[in-house]
Amino acid sequence: MGIADLHTHTNLSDGMMTVEQLLEHVENHTDIDILAVTDHDDVTAGLIAQEIVRERGYRFEVIVGEEVTTLEGHLVGLFMERNVPRLQRVESTLRAIHDQGGIAIIPHPLSWLTHSLGRGAIRRITRGHTPGAYFDAIETRNPTLAAKVVRDRVIELNEELGLPEVGSSDAHFLPAVASGFTHFPGRSAAELRAALLDHATVAEATDLRLSTIGYGQIMRQQVQSMVVQPARWVCKPIIASLRGRR
Repeated sequence: MGIADLHTHTNLSDGMMTVEQLLEHVENHTDIDILAVTDHDDVTAGLIAQEIVRERGYRFEVIVGEEVTTLEGHLVGLFMERNVPRLQRVESTLRAIHDQGGIAIIPHPLSWLTHSLGRGAIRRITRGHTPGAYFDAIETRNPTLAAKVVRDRVIELNEELGLPEVGSSDAHFLPAVASGFTHFPGRSAAELRAALLDHATVAEATDLRLSTIGYGQIMRQQVQSMVVQPARWVCKPIIASLRGRR
């Protein structure tokens, strides 16, 4: 059985680790076979990570991902090639992920501590018949506080939905990487994809303590999330516009 961490963030988004730090940590301090880099609303870090892993011959594979901000909550897209527009309806986001051959996962569902899809939105999609608008898997194991407070409700919900389950770290800090993971038959990204489609994955997570990360780091990450990252999104179109005038 292979091991995958399918939800991580770098400092190109609201994480506290560079792409290189993340990759070196996975290589030297974990036994995972697959790493998905899923920065918020941007595939850049995943593309960079995938190229570095190829150049340096690391033992694991990288999946390019994106945690997309929809109007009703976050969605994780895996096997991505380009950015999906943010702040769209869930149905539109799901179609955009699937149109580029991606896999759509519900991260930290039902959580009221972060921007998450609620029971109503999830049921609307699973009971609907909009082409391309469907979930491929659900994150049932995530060691963050935001996910832990609703874990039992998520497991109960998925007994109704019957979606393939994944475990992920949602890591924003190096000590959190691989604290949540997905077991799957095989070792490669292609085998992971097949396992998700075949409902052959098993989710697991460890008990990650905040003291392991450090309270100072957690406070700095909150600033990164609530101040630095929003400022980037405000400035991004302005910078692009100025460059276009040159």
